[in-house]
Amino acid sequence: MTTLFDPLRMGALTLPNRIVMAPLTRSRSPGGIPGPHAATYYAQRASAGLIVSEGVAISPQAHGYASVPGLYTAEQRRAWREVTDAVHAAGGRIVAQLWHVGRISHVDLQPGGAAPVAPSAVAAETRTYLIDPRGRGDFVPVSAPRALSAGEIPGIVDHYARAAEAAREAGFDGVEIHGANGYLIDQFLRSGSNRRDDAWGGSIENRVRFLDAVAGAVARAIGADRSGIRLSPVTSSNDASDPHPQPLFEAAVRALAAHDLAFVHVIEGATGAARDFQQGETPFDYDALRRAWREAGGRGAWILNNGYDGELAAATVASGRADAVAFGRAFIANPDLVRRLREGALLNPLDRATLYGGGERGYTDYPALG
Repeated sequence: MTTLFDPLRMGALTLPNRIVMAPLTRSRSPGGIPGPHAATYYAQRASAGLIVSEGVAISPQAHGYASVPGLYTAEQRRAWREVTDAVHAAGGRIVAQLWHVGRISHVDLQPGGAAPVAPSAVAAETRTYLIDPRGRGDFVPVSAPRALSAGEIPGIVDHYARAAEAAREAGFDGVEIHGANGYLIDQFLRSGSNRRDDAWGGSIENRVRFLDAVAGAVARAIGADRSGIRLSPVTSSNDASDPHPQPLFEAAVRALAAHDLAFVHVIEGATGAARDFQQGETPFDYDALRRAWREAGGRGAWILNNGYDGELAAATVASGRADAVAFGRAFIANPDLVRRLREGALLNPLDRATLYGGGERGYTDYPALG
């Protein structure tokens, strides 16, 4: 019987266990550069089978939250190299999550105060995080977006590929494409945010086109065996909606299978909330989604995420429903989460007041077991 603590071959990487650290935005990267404590934070968590970094903006336009890191300048690459070197020195493996937020942004975060971009000029009913000149953070409504022209889209696809190359230059072992949670790729997928009538919208086939183009470009840039993707089929995060998620996401994973990615990382239910959340009247069948991936030739690891504890994760891996399980906020408060799960130890409580912004408090000062 497979356990959480068995090794896993995932593309070019061999993971010593099947416990993945999920991407976690911490807003501690002023100016888009990983902060001074980032190397310590990630190295403390290097016992994870795989670390997926916090979301990393692929271009200046891709930013949507204050103090989120980027991966498009030499200075950013140098700062990330310190992080990846520290993780590797501690025996870990780390991939960068490539992020374009699309319409989930604010004019104060966009170059020249421009409107955020999106598949269509449809504003999202959600908020983003800004920091004022006095250093105070707050959540504010996002700005109304403008629709991308068809001529702009290939350039954004290229930004993903260039960010993947930059990630490898910065020492990351690979990348995870952020295709979840109502951000740009997810906005193209879902009819609630994609009202286009050209080749990038309308039918499911057309709405999957942007995801397919990005996955292909990234795989060609750094190798499919170092490339993965994150999806969230039914989440309502950031005003994401579609009345028919099952056929949509089965079409998406069939397209992805053609690129032979190293892994697919799926959020079950509402991101950070109910695992049994559904959109519409028909429950989403995650096992059918995995079958669609496998039947289309997908060979990579299948990672599940959202609301797992050690017992549920162990049962899920043992049953074969997933090859690995990702944990999010449990890794914030427990740098030694792998050991705690192995020993059945109590977990540290999470200090929610320190999730975003700040320094070492609530970042690198959570205690490990003695």
